[in-house]
Amino acid sequence: MSSSSIRRGTLAATALALSLAALTACGAGNNAETLKINPDNARVTAGSIKIQNAVVITPADEADGPAAVSARIFNNGDRDQTLERLTLADGGQELELSGANGRGGVVVPAGGSVMLGGEGHASAVLPDGHDAGHGATKKLAFEFSREGEVRLAAFIVADDGEYAPWAATPTPTPVETGTSSPDAEPGEDAGTGTDATEGAEGGAAGADATDGASPDADATENAVEGTDATEGATSSESPVTEQ
Repeated sequence: MSSSSIRRGTLAATALALSLAALTACGAGNNAETLKINPDNARVTAGSIKIQNAVVITPADEADGPAAVSARIFNNGDRDQTLERLTLADGGQELELSGANGRGGVVVPAGGSVMLGGEGHASAVLPDGHDAGHGATKKLAFEFSREGEVRLAAFIVADDGEYAPWAATPTPTPVETGTSSPDAEPGEDAGTGTDATEGAEGGAAGADATDGASPDADATENAVEGTDATEGATSSESPVTEQ
């Protein structure tokens, strides 16, 4: 075999080896990068606390209404931790925290997790959504009873589409009951009293009429008595006439 043929074969083998090595490296690199890809939403780990998928949900189209923070909080420790405060780190506005279904505080159980946002879950609400400001992200400061302060930058999203179920629910405005009903009841009682008064007045009028009729009755009785007297007088005079 000529030296030129050997040389060409060596070059081909080398090229093939390099190609295989490049493909292997590329594949390993892609897999590694894929494993390192994080979700679009913010996450952070500090000690035993891990916060994932944190977003600030504000009213769409800059409308009035509350804003909310939605996130999943994990506690990998062996003791419960309470989320004592949650603030917007830039402006210092503090969010209102409530436990599940609006009861109690936000307690992250040991070895468990708590969901912020959504029906039936714990909540973190900013009454005035405009306080969340503008921009792509907002720095949040979570303060835990044992872990202390944990910060991260969360994306700001509108409360529509996929984020609608996790948005803040405005506090229902109590329906004002008109005062006419309570007044109406006393009014009805007063009306009954008026009827009773009218009835009493009518009874009094009837009594007066009866009293007024009494003189006539007395007069009638007197007239009858007068008739009897006349008859008596006639009887007494009759013997005289006969004499």
